[in-house]
Amino acid sequence: MSFPLIAEVIPGSAADIAGLLPGDEIVAIDGEVPTDVIRWQVLVDEADPILSLQRGGLELEIEVQKGAGEPLGAQVEASIFDRVRTCDNHCEFCFIYQLPKGMRRSLYLKDDDYRLSFLYGNFTTLTRFTEADLERVVSERLSPLYVSIHSTDPALRSRILKNPRGGYSLRWLRALLDFGIEIHGQVVVCPGINDGNELDDTLLGVLDQFPELQSLAVVPLGVSDYNTEPAMRPHSEQEARRVLEIVHLWQERYTKTLDRRLVYAADEYYLLAGEAFPKAESYGDFAMHEDGIGMARAFELEFTSESDSTIGTRSGFFQWVDGAPPEGYRSLRSSQGSNRSGEVPTNSNRVTTEINLLGIKPKRNAPIAILTGEYGAQVLNPLIADLDRSDVRIIEVKNKFFGGNIKVTGLMAGVDV
Repeated sequence: MSFPLIAEVIPGSAADIAGLLPGDEIVAIDGEVPTDVIRWQVLVDEADPILSLQRGGLELEIEVQKGAGEPLGAQVEASIFDRVRTCDNHCEFCFIYQLPKGMRRSLYLKDDDYRLSFLYGNFTTLTRFTEADLERVVSERLSPLYVSIHSTDPALRSRILKNPRGGYSLRWLRALLDFGIEIHGQVVVCPGINDGNELDDTLLGVLDQFPELQSLAVVPLGVSDYNTEPAMRPHSEQEARRVLEIVHLWQERYTKTLDRRLVYAADEYYLLAGEAFPKAESYGDFAMHEDGIGMARAFELEFTSESDSTIGTRSGFFQWVDGAPPEGYRSLRSSQGSNRSGEVPTNSNRVTTEINLLGIKPKRNAPIAILTGEYGAQVLNPLIADLDRSDVRIIEVKNKFFGGNIKVTGLMAGVDV
């Protein structure tokens, strides 16, 4: 196990006044060894925490004078201090298996860790979930969590995950819901395996077994040029339309039974099927925005100024970690971090400074080029056309790095640009 390493100490903060330094390795807080940033935040949130640390081979104890709930003013390098719980499933559609060689090592890590589900919205299958995990999630109210369901048929789910525990691990989902933990679910649809009647049965199973789910995303599998599983193939246009038919049918059924739609199809299905996206109000609070649900419609609202705020982003836990901006952990952070009052300086000056450092001098009335993926171009082109801006050009970047059916902008690689 590694210990949390101090990455930054905010000038004038309680940590700075107490003498904490970047590079300090925190061994314990009030005698407890934190295993992750969740526990870290709970411990440093107390009044006057005593930090046991190592610095240059020396063992020190520092008491930080602060009130309960006052920011510590120090940030750590990692979110998991012990070992990330890796995935022991072997899903044929898993994109990790479809990555080319030679990329950075972290991209090949398959996690199945409920802590990363809480922190970042990663999906977990719960096949490695334990009674101790349940106790911690419930006692610390680690909510919401994100669970990969794929099928409610135990035999089929076990087959999809290639793990015998996949057939009964959804018992943990039932337990989490019983304790009031909010859960968002996901079904990755693989043509010929869990689509058609199997998808219909899964949505029936959700209604029967897990009606308390906050939302359920139905998303297509990705198939790169590096796929080695012959059974894995992209959806055809007809298959995409069939998925939408099933989802729309169950939205009506859920609405009648639960008074909410519950299930949503990924934007990619509408693009594949050549169908219009649902209206913005049908997505509710865009809870599954990060999973590609309603992302295009949300972007349209922001682009046309029909919404004056960012739609669908979820800061979750990071909303209350020291220095986290209100927009969430994906946003730029000020190098100044938060001050002792907990305020975070705005990022506008920083953005301007970074542009200047790059030597970029924007020219007034210069032509504009927007680089985007193939799906992004389908969304952007009509929006730009409505503006009647001949100076704006959409450059569609075909994904040759991954190949296959990978067309989302989020997987656009620099080498293709």
